[in-house]
Amino acid sequence: MHRVSRPPSGSEEQTRPSAGTPGARAALRDYVALARPAHWIKHVFIVPGIVLAWLLHGGSLRALLPAILLGGLSAALLASANYVLNEWLDASFDAHHPIKSQRPAVTRRLSGAVVAVEYLGLAVSGLILATLVSPLFALTAGVFLLAAVIYNVRPLRTKDRAHLDVISESLNNPLRLTLGWAMVDTQTLPPGSLLAAYWMGGAFLMAVKRLAEYRAALVEDGLGALHLYRRSFRAYDEKGLLVASLVYAQLSGFFLAVFLLKYRIEYLLSLPLFAALFGVYLAVGLEEHSAAQAPEALFRERSLWLVVSLLVVALALLTWIEVPALDGLTSPDYIELPFRGR
Repeated sequence: MHRVSRPPSGSEEQTRPSAGTPGARAALRDYVALARPAHWIKHVFIVPGIVLAWLLHGGSLRALLPAILLGGLSAALLASANYVLNEWLDASFDAHHPIKSQRPAVTRRLSGAVVAVEYLGLAVSGLILATLVSPLFALTAGVFLLAAVIYNVRPLRTKDRAHLDVISESLNNPLRLTLGWAMVDTQTLPPGSLLAAYWMGGAFLMAVKRLAEYRAALVEDGLGALHLYRRSFRAYDEKGLLVASLVYAQLSGFFLAVFLLKYRIEYLLSLPLFAALFGVYLAVGLEEHSAAQAPEALFRERSLWLVVSLLVVALALLTWIEVPALDGLTSPDYIELPFRGR
């Protein structure tokens, strides 16, 4: 990571540069970069929704393929619309970040009119495709766009509020799950326990990301710049973020266990791998130059992908393997002693 220098003293408005003013006039590639097509990989969280809806409700994969393809394209366009909104509104804050300060919205002179057309074009195109998938998918797509507005736009702008920034940003996880589910099953929502597990799991990921950013700034003596980059960091410290990460992980594990117990008890045998996944990700977040600061770079973490691979294999096997001995977990049971007490 590049060294983050401490900003000069004074008010935030005095030290914050204006968006889109420095550098040369933006080119087409700069506007394309606003949409962050490389970040579409985050939509991998849609896949479990597709798989679970198919496993629980069935259906012909060939018949579902058009909806899945349309839904995937719609989700990508909607995500890009959110990224355009985020980068344009965050340019003055990103100028204080060691990496994000190199984004086109900071280094190039962008046209507000072009950015608005780009955002509307991506959002409307995504919504039109969403209506072709299913009403549930279209409704979820609209909430997905609205969540980005609440997260980025004043007066709400929840990204500036400690802990609320994590909770509101991680809402994208259950929304992505629902998008995948709605490609297969148009009549029901995913189970509430699974949505809650996804939400809290996403909160854990975001809290660890905040922790990695805070630790990096602490090492580089750049907390002043970090506070200008994101106001929520003014209320954060390393201990609080670590505790929050633990709480989110516990809540996610609890709701996940409820879902597994209700819908396929054999999946409970995979819980140790889920716990290992949380542990490995936290270990990644605590590294000196953590990939958790840029989740799209996590594919380089071999230990993380090893656990993910083992988890996928375990879930695939447990989908078809029956373990009758686990049925006793759904009813009260006591272990009888081999001797009688007085």
